[in-house]
Amino acid sequence: MTDPEGGPELAEAAATFDGVRPVLFGIAYRMLGAVADAEDVVQEAWIRWQRTDRSVVRDPRAFLATTATRLALTTATSARARRETYPGPWLPEPVDLSADPALGAERGEAVELAVLLLLERLTPNERAVYVLREAFDYPYRRIAEVLEVSEANARQIARRARAHVTEERPAPVGREEHGRLLRAFLAAARAGDLSRLEGLLTEGAVSYSDGGGAVGSARVPVFGRSRVARFLAGVSTRFGQDLTVRFVESNNRDAALLVRGGEAIALCTVDASPAGVERVFMVVNPAKLTRFHPGPGPAQAPYRSRR
Repeated sequence: MTDPEGGPELAEAAATFDGVRPVLFGIAYRMLGAVADAEDVVQEAWIRWQRTDRSVVRDPRAFLATTATRLALTTATSARARRETYPGPWLPEPVDLSADPALGAERGEAVELAVLLLLERLTPNERAVYVLREAFDYPYRRIAEVLEVSEANARQIARRARAHVTEERPAPVGREEHGRLLRAFLAAARAGDLSRLEGLLTEGAVSYSDGGGAVGSARVPVFGRSRVARFLAGVSTRFGQDLTVRFVESNNRDAALLVRGGEAIALCTVDASPAGVERVFMVVNPAKLTRFHPGPGPAQAPYRSRR
């Protein structure tokens, strides 16, 4: 990022920016749910930082976070328009936290796929307030300054956003129980055991499959315990033979990466409450899997479908 011809002033600006960059990306990614969009926001923030009279900036971190948030708000409007024509269910792009641990260093819940999907239903301002408050613990005074609203209004927006997420998502289980349920769920799906699958799913379970129009997938969410169980048992057959299941940490939760011939072809994870698996997320859009690199790590035996 440093321009070798820019001299020490630009080098100092680059060093300052690089120190804040993980926060800027974290804000933009949580608000937009897409890595490329978040990276575009960060790049534009850097361009603006270069053009800024930095001698009058008292708090570079606050200045840059405000810049990134406002850029993400603008991007969110166009992103929502694009998703209205998305082929089938849209899911946030999963990220590999083992490759980018800084992204999960703040409050982890606000980066989980289930939460990011719920944030899509909020207004851009509600999403920004939720991210700044719940993920980065910004004081309401600072949030109000970023959004150019009153502090009382910022608090009201935060309450509204938090209530929506809480109402739509039952209290999630802890990391250990989530991992246990994910593994039990995958074992039942691999065995085609409808009874076991239904026993793990809640009555109102929903399955989302994101193929992005590039890979065949369900064009609408599948609702209901029995329908989800039958759908997933069928999917396990269609995936074919010789898949390896490799467990990764994605968005602060365990996920199963399905690998064939050294290439990731799907990522599966679940959102679970004490009642069982509430939501199943299947990302098969190749464009959303490019940042997952199959390699050494915990893996199950090759996946072989039922005959």
